[in-house]
Amino acid sequence: MSDTPSTIETGNTYPKGFGWDDSAELHKCEDGGGLFHRFKTIRRGTVAQLIAFVMGLPEDKQDDYAIQKDGDHTLRIGEIRRLSRRDDFPAQ
Repeated sequence: MSDTPSTIETGNTYPKGFGWDDSAELHKCEDGGGLFHRFKTIRRGTVAQLIAFVMGLPEDKQDDYAIQKDGDHTLRIGEIRRLSRRDDFPAQ
């Protein structure tokens, strides 16, 4: 079952049973008019697949990407890195 919407949870702990299999889109952040001015969708998959993809990129390129989780949440590189280090992150 999905944990969407993800913004209901508060505090510094992750919800149990994070929705690794929830669908998501990978966006390339493009310059021009601010940090979130334009996003270009370049890939679709599960949250876990897209996190693994971003973490497989060279470290200096990782910040160029964001993951839009179906529902209401955009994962930027800090959160992507934290999620990739979780004990329950699915092996790819």
